[in-house]
Amino acid sequence: MLRVDVSVGRWPHMAWRHVSPLSQLPPIQPNNLRRRAKQARQSATNQPGLPPTRRASLAMSIHLRAHAFAANPLRGLAGTRSSGAVSPSAAAEALRALLDGADAAAGHHLSRVLPFRRGRPLARSPDPPAPSSSSPSPAPPPAWRLAWLPPSRVPGVPSDVFVFLGSHGGEGGGEEAAAYWAVDVSEVEGARFGGAGEESAFVDLRTLMVAADWRDKDAMGELAIAGHARALLEWHNTAKFCGACGAKAVPTEAGTRKQCSNESCKKRIYPRVDPVVIMLVIDKENDRALLSRQSRFVPRMWSCLAGFIEPGESLEEAVRRETWEETGIEVGQVIYHSSQPWPVGPNTMPCQLMVGFFAYAKSLDIHVDKKELEDAQWHSREDVKKALTFAEYEKAQRSSALKVNQICKGTERGQSTSSDLRVESEEPAPMFVPEPYAIAHHLISSWAFEGAPKVPSSFSNL
Repeated sequence: MLRVDVSVGRWPHMAWRHVSPLSQLPPIQPNNLRRRAKQARQSATNQPGLPPTRRASLAMSIHLRAHAFAANPLRGLAGTRSSGAVSPSAAAEALRALLDGADAAAGHHLSRVLPFRRGRPLARSPDPPAPSSSSPSPAPPPAWRLAWLPPSRVPGVPSDVFVFLGSHGGEGGGEEAAAYWAVDVSEVEGARFGGAGEESAFVDLRTLMVAADWRDKDAMGELAIAGHARALLEWHNTAKFCGACGAKAVPTEAGTRKQCSNESCKKRIYPRVDPVVIMLVIDKENDRALLSRQSRFVPRMWSCLAGFIEPGESLEEAVRRETWEETGIEVGQVIYHSSQPWPVGPNTMPCQLMVGFFAYAKSLDIHVDKKELEDAQWHSREDVKKALTFAEYEKAQRSSALKVNQICKGTERGQSTSSDLRVESEEPAPMFVPEPYAIAHHLISSWAFEGAPKVPSSFSNL
C-alpha cells in the first residue's frame, strides 16, 4: 500500500485547551487581529512556570480540542457552508459585480481573496514588537497571518475560477459581513500581490504549519482556512475533466462543486477526499506500543502505522488489514480516537482524511514487509515518554516563525519542508515521534500519558 506522510517538524508539549469562538474572529479587522495575537503571545510568555525556551527534561501531554487544519472558523458554528452570513450564490454574484467594476457597496458585504501560487498561500509576517526593557523574556517570534486582499488587487482573473471558502460577520453581531475566497494565480504573470511596505510572500503550507503558534487561536484558525483553500484549489487543478464522458468540467456553486459541460451528461463532481487509517497498535499485557519507521524518515524518528482504505472495507477492517500486511501482527479490538484533515500531502491527493485508532494486538511476533517499512518494533511506555521528553518543539516553532518572516521580507529564498526545520536537543534522544500538529503525535502521547481508552475518545474537532 502507498504510505502516508505523517512526518514533519517538532513542537513542545504545551496545552491549547480552548477553540476560539467564531465571534472572536472578525473578518477584516487586521488591527484587531494583530492586537489579539499580541495579547495571546504576551499572555503565553508571561505565564509563570512557562519559560520561553523549554528544556528537554520536561515532558507534558498536549490536549488540543481540535487538530491542526480542523475547526475552520469560516465553516460556521453548525459546520456548514450555509451557516455563514453570506450564501455562496450571493457571494458569487457580488464578486462578479466587483470584478466588473461595480460599486463595492452593491453586494452589501465585503469580499476578501487569498491568492495561492503553486499551492502556496500568500502570507504576511510583520516584525513583533520589541520586548519591554523590564521584561526578562525574549521577544516573541513573529506571528504570520494570511494576506487577504480585496478582489481589485487580483487582476486578470475571471470570476469563475475563484473558490468560495465561507463567510463571517453580519446578522447583528456588530461586524460587517464578509465573504472569503481563494484563487490560484500561478499563471498570472508580472502581478504584484503585496502592497507598498507590506512584507508578504507565497509560503509553503507545511512551513506555515510548523511556524504557527499553537497557543494563538487566530493562527490555528487561519491555518485551517489555508488548508481548506489549498485542498479545493488542488482538486480543481486535478479534476479538469468529467470521469464519465471526458468532457471539460466547469465550476459551479461558487467553485465548491464542478459539473460536466456535456449537455447530455451534466455529471456533478464533488471535491476529492482520500480516507486514511492511522493506528497505534498496543500490546496490553506488556504495556507496549508498536511503532514503525520508513526509509524516508529522518534518523531516529518512529511513528504509527497508516494506510489508505480499500474499496469495500470498513475503517476497522482497514486497520486490521494494514497492520497484518505491514507487520504480520493480528489485531482484535479497534477503538476510534479522532480524525484530522491533512491537506499537505501530494498534489495528486488534494486532501487526505486521517482517521485515528487504537488497536489491540492479538499476536506479538513482528514480520516486517520491507517493501513498506524499514523497521517496526515494540516500545515500552517509558521509552515513548522519553521520546516525547527530548523533543524541543518550541524551538522548532520559533525557528520556523523567523524563517517565514525572512521569506516575507525576501531575505530567505529557500522554503524547506518541515522535516528540515527540526531542532535537536543537546542530548539527542534515542528516538522521537511526529510533532503535535500530526495526529500520530496525539495517538502516541495519549497512550503514553493517559492509556488507551476502552470507549471511543471524547476528542472533538468541533
